[in-house]
Amino acid sequence: MGAAGRSPPTDRARPERRRRYAYQYSFARNPEWSRLFPRGAEVKRYHVEVARRFGLYPHIRFGNTVECEEWDDEAHLWRLHLADGGVRTARFLISAVGAFVRPKDDPGIPGVRSFRGKILRPSDWDHDYDLRGKRVAVIGTGASSVQIVPSIAPEVGALAVFQRTPVWCVPKPDFPVPAAMRAIAAVPGVVAAGHGAALVAIDAVLRTGTSAPLWLAKPAMRALDGAAVAAYRRYLNLVVRDRDTARRLTPNYGPIAKRPTMSTGYPLAFNRENVELVTDGIERITEAGIRTRDGALREFDAIVLATGYEVFSDPETYRPGTIVGRDGFDLGVFWSERGLQAYQSVSVPGLPNRWTLVGPYSWTGSGWHAFVEMTADHAVRAITEAKRRAATAVEVKRARHDAYHRDIHRKGAALRYYLAELNGHVPTYYRNSRGDTTYVRPSGFFEARRGNRRFPLDDYDYRQLSSETLSGTTTPARPA
Repeated sequence: MGAAGRSPPTDRARPERRRRYAYQYSFARNPEWSRLFPRGAEVKRYHVEVARRFGLYPHIRFGNTVECEEWDDEAHLWRLHLADGGVRTARFLISAVGAFVRPKDDPGIPGVRSFRGKILRPSDWDHDYDLRGKRVAVIGTGASSVQIVPSIAPEVGALAVFQRTPVWCVPKPDFPVPAAMRAIAAVPGVVAAGHGAALVAIDAVLRTGTSAPLWLAKPAMRALDGAAVAAYRRYLNLVVRDRDTARRLTPNYGPIAKRPTMSTGYPLAFNRENVELVTDGIERITEAGIRTRDGALREFDAIVLATGYEVFSDPETYRPGTIVGRDGFDLGVFWSERGLQAYQSVSVPGLPNRWTLVGPYSWTGSGWHAFVEMTADHAVRAITEAKRRAATAVEVKRARHDAYHRDIHRKGAALRYYLAELNGHVPTYYRNSRGDTTYVRPSGFFEARRGNRRFPLDDYDYRQLSSETLSGTTTPARPA
């Protein structure tokens, strides 16, 4: 079950993904959002209400950490080994850990543990720590940093933002939703129609970008990136007073090579006297602060490690021995050796009765709710068919899985050029450590939805335990 950590003091957990029409379920639309980009507390209230309305709380086991998933082929069930030593079993298993699997504990900077001040992380923010008047460093310029910097800049004594790669950060059109607009949104079908129109536009852009022949796509991508960088440079020169700072904030890569962000306040924060942009590389963290490669030592009371997450699209995220299927099949080893791949992004041969909501080549440009609804529908459809056939194990056929992966890899040629060649110089989780573009599905949203909701049922193998084995199973399947 995916969840948000203790968010930093922005009151907006990842606002660029919280647009009110996109950040909700199709079966529980909310016409009463107070802002175009609702605050974190309002987003949380919505999800708590949905969970209560559909009776989820009695089925949730909070405080459980699953350390290993192990398939038992004799009993046709999964054994989930917990951190406290307990074991739970489940006939069917759906992995819903999300896209950002775990924060990076090690930012890759020597000396982190030697720092005597306060270390803060966006995923587990210490709200009891008072930043007022403190000397603070923020390492990283991704989505978390874009939210944190303008939020804490007015209250800290001094703020240094350590930047390796400039971020695309466009103005965010956030405003309170007028009562008249909320009344219109309450009319049945209006919110769904608005969201549908947005999906049609996103679908058209993604399909155009991935289906164009390379001889046409390459010059078009180069031209669009160049025009976008020039326009963004002009924007920064308008809003950032210091020309050198504006220059260093300007990316040298395309707007979708890394995750773009939205914040009106982030570039404006660098107009403050107490905010400094540091672009010299970090040599190490010391007991007192941060030493950069030019020899300068800056002392701090607190350091914010906004250095990112291990994401679903990297093979290193999946530790060998943590997901073990039929005949000893190890997902971590398989993806490390063969690259990330899964049938319709959700199912892998060797892992019966298991699906993942966020898998290889899965994101289609939509909001996460629309996206996970269709991958969940895939799992539910397969489970329903297994029950109809009285099957106790259902597993995607290797031939169908391999054919799907060949097709999706072929369709990703333009994306690989854009992310691995044209913008290969920029670090991005859209391109993983193997150079594969496994984050984005190179097709439109609607093709992905059809694939997950209408896949041929015979693309799976169905097996049934004997009645003697079923009656002799001593450990009942229970949801973990």
